[in-house]
Formats: sequence, structure tokens, C-alpha cells
Amino acid sequence: MKAATFRANSVGRSAPIALADEQMLDQLQRSAFEYFLKQTNARNGLVADTSRVGSPASIAVVGFALSAYPVAVERGWIARDDAVHRSLTTLRFFSASDQSGALMSTGCNGFYFHFLDVHTGLRAWESELSSIDTALLIVGMLTAAAYFSGATPAETELRQLANALYERVDWQWAQHEDHDDHAVAQGWKPESGFLNYGWQGYNEALVLYALGMGSHTHPLTSASFEAWTVTYQWENLYGIDFLFAGPLFVHQFSHAWIDFRGIRDRFMREKKCDYFENSRRAAKVQRQYAIRNPRGFAGYGQDCWGLSAGDGPSVEPRMVAGRRQAFYGYAARGAPWGPDDGTITGSSVVASLVFAPEIAWPALRQMYARAGAEQGRYLHAAGFNDSAGATSDVDGTSGAKASWICEGESGLDQGMIVLMIENFRSGLLWRLTRSIPCLRAGLKRAGFRGGWL
Repeated sequence: MKAATFRANSVGRSAPIALADEQMLDQLQRSAFEYFLKQTNARNGLVADTSRVGSPASIAVVGFALSAYPVAVERGWIARDDAVHRSLTTLRFFSASDQSGALMSTGCNGFYFHFLDVHTGLRAWESELSSIDTALLIVGMLTAAAYFSGATPAETELRQLANALYERVDWQWAQHEDHDDHAVAQGWKPESGFLNYGWQGYNEALVLYALGMGSHTHPLTSASFEAWTVTYQWENLYGIDFLFAGPLFVHQFSHAWIDFRGIRDRFMREKKCDYFENSRRAAKVQRQYAIRNPRGFAGYGQDCWGLSAGDGPSVEPRMVAGRRQAFYGYAARGAPWGPDDGTITGSSVVASLVFAPEIAWPALRQMYARAGAEQGRYLHAAGFNDSAGATSDVDGTSGAKASWICEGESGLDQGMIVLMIENFRSGLLWRLTRSIPCLRAGLKRAGFRGGWL
């Protein structure tokens, strides 16, 4: 598919894109998609969580892969028949998977364990049965079903399996009786039962609630969404009013599939905002935090920002801006209240392009060019840190002699790069999910009105 010359920007106008920027997006998006070709077990469709040797599969990454295959077909990277085969292999595996909830099974009540052995498809790392990761898997299945709408036996079977797997999810079971506030549990373990915490505070669960409330087999109760939104925290930071969440991925994941422009629930109607605009404001808050750089980290500035969930250095504490700074390894970093150890997640800036291109473009160009011949490495990497690589005290603007950069890649990061660049370029994923009846029904039942609804 030939890429168009004009794209819709975050406020709905068409703006020309320079050839060099177009080529940068081509390279970033295509190389991110390569992750799914390299890290997928062709026998069952499971995709490794990271590129590290021995990584288990992540069910959320599988959902991103299923959503990325339509993009790859549209862009001419793989043939339609190949994409259908890959998707069908995945859906057949989950359809036939062990749903007993045993210690070494694949799932229970239509949900799946967060991490699975990439070869056997059974539970890995004693992980939890994850409500949000199951939602990301299911929305990927439904996206594939919406795109592969042909009358061939394979595409027909694909749609049937996707719908059956969605209908099998018992969302009511996850809204368990131990939570008096109607909250949906974040997870369950066969050893100990439901985790002690449900979804509280603004987070990435919008897509979970849309799917759960749209179900006609085991829907969430109407009280569940309101029970979640009453725990929201509206803040004013750097003169910007917005619904607070520290890490950028919270403001981005659900938007990979659902177009929140112009549609509002009760909370957003009261705030005269919508979730898309809120994500734009969140990006601006992060940029302002990096400009102010209160903890004096190396590299931070107007074109180097983006705190999110991802890998960081696991090294001994060192002196940064006159203090002893610890480093956190993998963490969900956020602004302005942390945690923050100087680690930037480049994919969160890529995903911000659709919301705030005026600030994302300069940051993207700078990060893309940093690695020289390995252009894009800092955007694909699971994290980089200019302070952890320094060999002397730094003041946030000088002194760093080398950067720490994660050697591996995360499947979630690569999925967000593929999907959010495509939404910026063509809106493909948004158009597909607008056509999914259960998502429309779930949003309406949650109180969303206006716009395309």
C-alpha cells in the first residue's frame, strides 16, 4: 500500500509531512513490525514478551501482534494469506487451550495467564490470570476479525473463533464479590485466589471496561465503570489541567484501538475534556517536567522526555547532580512524582505523535538520529538513561560520557510503535474498532456520548 502524503494531525487538520519524516516513520514502523516476525512461535502464534533469550510469551503482546497483521497487509509487508494464517494459528491455540485454571494451565473463565511458555502455551513465571492483559489480547482478536472480513473459509473461521473467545470471557467473575466497590480485580492466582486490589485510579483499563460492559454473555455490571471513575485524580500541573496518571503508557494503550476524540463519559463531560485531549495534555506535562528537570538528570529537556513503563539500568547507585541516585531496573516511571531514575522510554514519544505532534516531532527526530548508523535504536529500545552511563557527577546538561541503553526490545513497545504510527498516518485501527459492535455497545453502556458514537 502506498503511503499517503497528507496525514490527519491531533486536532483533525491535514498537514504535510516532510519526506525525511515520512521515511523515518516508514523505518520505525516496519522495523517494529519485524519483532513479531522474529519473536513468534509459528506453531501456536504466541509472541515473546521481550527479545531476550528464554523470554516467555506475553498474552498482551499477542494482542498487539494480531492488531499489527492488518497494518502489515495494508503496508505490503506480508501477504494477506500469510496474515490470516498467522492470526488463525493464534486463535486456534487459544480456543483449544486448557481453561481449567490449574497451576499449569493456560487460563480460566475465558481469561489467560499473563505469561505463557512460548512452546507449551502453559502458565509461566507463576504469573497471575490478568484481566487487563486478557483485554489487550481479546481486542487484538476482534481487530483481526474486523479486518479479515472476506468470505473464504479461513477468514470466516477466524471471525467465528474471535467472537467465541470474546463471548467466553466471564467478566462478571472478575468483578468478584470480595470487592464491595464493584471494582474489577486486576488478577487471580490458582494458589491464592483473587489479588487484593482492583482497578483504582486512572490507568490503562479503558479498553477492558469497554469490552467487559459490551459483552452480551457475561457483562460487567453498570456500577463497575462508575466505581472506577470515582477514584480518578484530576490535577493541575505546570498550569495544565488533566486526569492524572504518571506513566505515559496509561494515557496511550487503550487509544491504540479506540478513537476517543469527541466522545465523553460522565467524568469527561464534567471536565469539558475527552480522553484523547487528556493524553495530549499528559504529553505536555511530561515535556514540561523534562524541561524543568528537578532532579538534574542528564539529557532531559524539551526534546528528550517520555517516562513510562520499561526497562532501566540495574546498576549500583551513583552520584547524580550532587546526590546518590538509585536505579530501578524495570519500573513504571512517571512524572512529576516518580519513580524517576533518568530513564526514558522512546516508544512513549512515538505514541505521543498522534496526540501532540507539535512537541513529539522534534523529540522523535532527535532520538531517531542519536544512534548514528543504528537510527531508531533509542526509540525501539525498552529504555535508555544518560545519567546511568556517566562516569562523573552530572548536572542534567553536561558531564555524561556515555548512555546506558537496553540491549533488548519489548513486544509491547514495538506493538505501540506499529499501531500508533498507523493511527497517525491513516487511522486504520480506529476505523476497524469503530465497526466492532461490542466495543460500541460497551462505550455507550459506560456513558460515552457524542462524536462517532
